[in-house]
This record gives sequence, structure tokens and C-alpha cells, in this order.
Amino acid sequence: MPHPRPSRPRTANPSLFASAAGTQPLAARMRPQTLDEFAGQEHLLAPGLPLRESIESGKVGSMVFWGPPGTGKTTLARLIARYTDREFVAFSAVTEGVPRVREIVREAEDRLEMGRGTILFADEIHRFNKAQQDAFLPHVEAGTITLIGATTENPSFEINGALLSRVRVMVLRALSADAIEALIRRALTDPERGLGTMGLRVDDEAVALLARDADGDARRALTILEAAATHVGAGGHVTEAVVREAAQLRFSHYDKGGEETYNILSAFHKSLRGSDPQGALYWMARMLDGGQDPMVIFRRAIAMAAEDIGLADPEALKLAVAARDAYHMLGAPEGYLPLSQMVIYLATAPKSNSSYRALNAAFEAAQAHPAAQVPLHIRNAPTRLMKELGYHEGYQYAHNVPEAYIPQVYLPDELAGSTFYEPGPFGFEKEIAKRLAWWEELRARAQGGTSPEREPSTEE
Repeated sequence: MPHPRPSRPRTANPSLFASAAGTQPLAARMRPQTLDEFAGQEHLLAPGLPLRESIESGKVGSMVFWGPPGTGKTTLARLIARYTDREFVAFSAVTEGVPRVREIVREAEDRLEMGRGTILFADEIHRFNKAQQDAFLPHVEAGTITLIGATTENPSFEINGALLSRVRVMVLRALSADAIEALIRRALTDPERGLGTMGLRVDDEAVALLARDADGDARRALTILEAAATHVGAGGHVTEAVVREAAQLRFSHYDKGGEETYNILSAFHKSLRGSDPQGALYWMARMLDGGQDPMVIFRRAIAMAAEDIGLADPEALKLAVAARDAYHMLGAPEGYLPLSQMVIYLATAPKSNSSYRALNAAFEAAQAHPAAQVPLHIRNAPTRLMKELGYHEGYQYAHNVPEAYIPQVYLPDELAGSTFYEPGPFGFEKEIAKRLAWWEELRARAQGGTSPEREPSTEE
């Protein structure tokens, strides 16, 4: 007979997460013991949503939780085991290998014969090698185990396609400051698992600072709160200064080298492109505060100056390169000043991707016509034979006329009349557009046999 699956966790032993609560860290003691206590993931666990209903009904399949640290991935896996009355078995990619997987599977098979399922929890599943991931496949497919993985990295990059196709990916979000503040206040008043018996006086400003500076990580918030409480002692007064002292050095949530690196670089680039200096400065500061090499920021900014500003403001690229050189000379922190000046300039410069589009169009033409012949009149003729073959014949030297422009053909016949570059409407490109229009008029007049007018002034 199958073992019954309760829709609510059993209450006979409310502290199934660990024993000796008094010796545990506050973050471990305050782990939610019911779904109603689980905060910050309402988009997944609000009543009536599919995941909530599947947990309460006991019909939970294999899945991967993807989210930043401190969002409750491990806690949610343990809650699922409690609600579905399954054995919770943790597996470490660091200390255990495929033989341990086989052992877990044998135990799960024995357990299943007795009517009870097994949840195999693989924390940091992105660290598992291919052999370890492949070892899960047949047992997940057969239903011998329910695999719950947790990762801070994008599963689409880190998990084998075969395994990924057999699990659902649940995205957990960083907790809001309001959610963390609620958790802090619950920890301060809870007399059994929290700090309620200490009689602490905690300023509202200290709670707000702690909630904000936790960067969406509940575990970090509770760890700092516990350090602050230990510092002031029972009946003590927790102020903003105490919280700062307990936190010591706070690092931005910036996973240098991981997916977050590229997310923030993307946000930085898009803020520059979108002409938002405030956003660009913030993402720049996040990267610097997280330990990013400033050269990574300069490379992205220099590329942006060419791609997204281009000829609308030719000074942008020069300033970006100059700011990089200035940083090389000054170092940190003085070198951050030319970096910030560059960021502000690029964000507020007129934007044009006409150079980028022209480059792509020219590449497409070159690939479509890879053998087009250079017109004879613009070929060089260093030898008599070349001259006899018509090389350079008919070429007209532009500087021989006052306008320094003589209409003649420069493209091969196959591409006659093609236009790759079209100037944008902003900044310096407005002047380029006037110049191109004037040259077009010269061509038209030359074909009609009339004299050209003067070059238009940039004032016009």
C-alpha cells in the first residue's frame, strides 16, 4: 500500500530542519517550516498557483530552482519533502561522485517498495560534471527519485540538455527589501526560533538599512542581525551604526565571471545606448564595487561609442579611448573620474548606428559579390603593360577642381548605385548628410552639363 501523502506538513516534530536550535545560526533557525511562512516567492507559491497546488497535493516532479543566494532554494526543497512525506537526501558535487548516486538510488528503490518516495537534492547542480548529471537521467525518468537541483547559474548553460528536458525550471527572485524587513521583524519577536527572548531595542532605521543592504539575500540579513544582537547583548540597542559595524565590509551582489557579470554589462551598455546617465553610472559603480576590472568596462564603452554613437559625435570614441589611457596613467581611485566622465559623455551624446549598419551592409555585398572586378579607371598602373591594358585610364584627380570632388564610379558594375551608408538625423551626421546631398547635386549637374554651386555652409 502506498504511504499516505499529507497535504500539510506533520506537526509532531516542528523542527525537522535541524536539532539543537539554540546552537544553530539564526538563519538556520528561522527557516520557514510551512509554505505560508515562505516569503518572497509569491509568483511561484501564492495559493492557487500550479507549484503550490502540486506541493500540497503531493504530486511534485523533478525540478531545478534557479536564483541568487539567500532566496530559499534549499529551504523550499526541504519543505517539498515534508509536504509530500518523502525522504530528503542531499548530494554534494564537491565531495561525492557517481558511486554515491548508485548508493542513493539503491536506497530509494528499497524505500519505494515500502511506499515512500525520495527527493534527491543536488545543491549547486551547475558544478556537477557530465558523468554525474548523466547518472541521474535513468532514475529521474523511471521515477525512482525526484531530483531537485539548486543553482545560481543559468541552467540553459550549465545543465545537460537531456537532463534539462526532464525537469521544470523554477526561477526564484531576490527578496524585496519589504520581504526581508518582515523576516527581520519576525526573527526579532519569535521567542522560540528567533531573538524574542533577548529584549532588544532595534531602531526602524537599522531594520531598513539591514533590509536594503542584504541585496535580496535573507540569509545575509539574518546573519548580520545575529552578529549585531551578539554585539549589543540582551536588552541592547541596535542602531544603524551597530548594523554597519556588524556588516563590516559589504560587497555588491555581483558575480564576477558568472552570468551576473554579463547581465550587468548588458544593463550598462543599454543604459548608455538609451541615453540614461543615471542608469549607466549605477551599473558602472556596481561593477567597480564588485571588483570588476575597469578595462572590461572601458572595452564595452569603446565598442558602444563606435556602434551606438558613431559619426553622430566623432568625439565620443576619442574621449572613450582617452579616458582608458588616463586610467592607465592614474590608476584607482583617481582613474574613476575620467571613467565617470566618459560614461556621462557617452550616455548624453547623440546616437546613431549608421556606421554599424553600413558595415554590415558592406559585408553582405562583399559576400554576395566576392569576385567583383575593380573598375579599370581606379586601378593603379605602375607598369607600361598595365597602362596599355587600360589601367588608370580615365581616372580624374579630385584635387584638380575647386570643389575637390569629381563625380566618377568607384563601385564594381555589379554594385553600381548601391548605398551602404545613410547618415542619421542627429549631431555631426546632419553635416555629413548636407555634404552627401551636395555631392549628389554635383553628380546630377555633371550629368546635365551645368556648373556646380558652392559647398553648403555648416551654418545653413
